[in-house]
Amino acid sequence: MDVLQEINWGIIAPFIVIQGILMIVALIDWFRTKETNGSRWLWLFVIIFLNTIGPIFYFVIGRRQR
Repeated sequence: MDVLQEINWGIIAPFIVIQGILMIVALIDWFRTKETNGSRWLWLFVIIFLNTIGPIFYFVIGRRQR
């Protein structure tokens, strides 16, 4: 329990919030989009399991431009 008290949450909390927002927005976009660059299901796993970089990859590479 001492480890959790030693963490500077003022620095880490914004990164956790940004990661959560990115993931939620990417999942909403993935759900609404019918076509992606590559397998749709692969992009779902990338978004979920690659934390912050996964949603960024999805928006840069996986999302089809309209």
